[in-house]
Amino acid sequence: MPPPPLHYQMSLPPPSHGFMTPPPPLSQNFMTPSRGYYGFMFVYPTWVFSNPNPTILNPSFKPLLNRQTLKPPRPYPKPKHTPISSVLQWNRKPGLAGETPRIVVITSGKGGVGKTTTTANVGLSLARLGFFVVAIDADVGLRNLDLLLGLENRVNYTVVEVINGDCRLDQALVRDKRWSNFELLCISTPRSKLPIGFGGKALVWLVDALKAREDKSPDFILIDCPAGIDAGFITAITPANEAVLVTTPDITSLRDADRVMGLLECDGIRDIKMIVNRVRTDMIKGEDMMSVLDVQEMLGLPLLGVIPEDSEVINSTNRGYPLVLNKPPTLAGLAFEQAAGRLIEQDSMKAVMVEEVPKKRGFFSFGG
Repeated sequence: MPPPPLHYQMSLPPPSHGFMTPPPPLSQNFMTPSRGYYGFMFVYPTWVFSNPNPTILNPSFKPLLNRQTLKPPRPYPKPKHTPISSVLQWNRKPGLAGETPRIVVITSGKGGVGKTTTTANVGLSLARLGFFVVAIDADVGLRNLDLLLGLENRVNYTVVEVINGDCRLDQALVRDKRWSNFELLCISTPRSKLPIGFGGKALVWLVDALKAREDKSPDFILIDCPAGIDAGFITAITPANEAVLVTTPDITSLRDADRVMGLLECDGIRDIKMIVNRVRTDMIKGEDMMSVLDVQEMLGLPLLGVIPEDSEVINSTNRGYPLVLNKPPTLAGLAFEQAAGRLIEQDSMKAVMVEEVPKKRGFFSFGG
């Protein structure tokens, strides 16, 4: 029975007789020994083809592979890092749902939860998406929306002068220089009182006058509601057909939000959504703060957005520069933009449960 045939690589020519031709000394470092059928068989490594002058046993043998095809591939070009030109995170423009203009009141009942901050950031996010927005600061005597927008030095007339006939409505509207499709309208000047006849009907007349503008009819009218549930609150919610309830995950804010929700439903406002502000995931994991899911179960409202705690809120307030205009964007600014997109499409988000941090066990804690 003949012996099994030898297996050679392509660069090794077959021997002219039954035995292998003695290889060159190993000092040339181009062969590696391996165990074969006839003792040691020397096999050429793959890098021998890249040698410009390979040493082969049979000079008449030519390798079948082309040396040019074995060149190392060219390295991929490094990606060019371009600066961020926009902080908009939407790949498409959200489709406007419902009839225009949509009148949305932003309220909470409790002070200091972020109503004015939400109005400024959501309003500018809507304007940056191409919608015409009018923001009304309905807080009488304690207005702050102009400060957050950096327009405090440009407010010359208010709604009180419009009602008294001292100026026109377009003179009281303050247009933002950064986005011309965003306008601010203040009810009164600081430290002033409204006339006795001013109430919900006067604000309804004002909203109807904004609707009647032929050239610039707004798509959204945002009303920044004052804190509390007194006459200022009743006046602010009268012309609205939608409401955004801003709350924080603490029991005092949730009690006031529940009370305000009942008053909104009694006034005929059924489209109520909720924004949970100043959320800290580290405290939620440590069971030191209620989760967003707990807040939603307590109030039973669709969730419009979750705003994380962000130290840049104070800086943006002091500079009169809203968070949604920062470059690079902050987490809170991105959350406000996403909430504005859901508001446009009358959509809501779903809260998820945050896993709790497992408690550390001591050395002598056996059995859990």
